[in-house]
Amino acid sequence: MQSCELVMLVSSLACCIAEGRSSDEIALLGTIFSQLGDTLGTILAHQELCCDSDKEKDSC
Repeated sequence: MQSCELVMLVSSLACCIAEGRSSDEIALLGTIFSQLGDTLGTILAHQELCCDSDKEKDSC
């Protein structure tokens, strides 16, 4: 998948998720997905810094 295709997919998904929802619901969903992304980034950083091998990454 090309970068622009990924951007279009994510934008389309966001539009579908937002359809028919209130501003408050959209704001909450945005916050939830932001936290999800931040948490995944934290997990990745922890694995890269604290785990020496791929075997250890499974248990980190």
